Amino acid sequence: MDDHLANIIGTAAAICSITSFAPQAYKIWKERDASAVSLKTYSLTVSCFILWTIYGVMTQAWPVTFANACALIMASAVLIMKWRFRDRGAQ
Repeated sequence: MDDHLANIIGTAAAICSITSFAPQAYKIWKERDASAVSLKTYSLTVSCFILWTIYGVMTQAWPVTFANACALIMASAVLIMKWRFRDRGAQ
C-alpha cells in the first residue's frame, strides 16, 4: 500500500477517534446530566485507550501513542463527568 495513502487513512482514523467523544462530553457538560452514559462502557473504553497508549510507547509507534492518548483524555473527561454528575440525572 502507498505510504502516503496509509498516512492519510491513519490520520483520518485518529481524528475520528479523538473527536468522537466531543459531542457526548459537550452534551453532558451542558446539561450536567450523565445518566444516559454507561459507566461500564466508558470504563472499558478508557482502559482500552490506556492499553493502546502503553502499547504505542512500548513499540515506539508515536502516531498510535498520540492518537490514543488524545482519545484517552476525551474518554476520561466523559467518565469523570459521569462520576461528577451521577446523581443529577435521577432528579
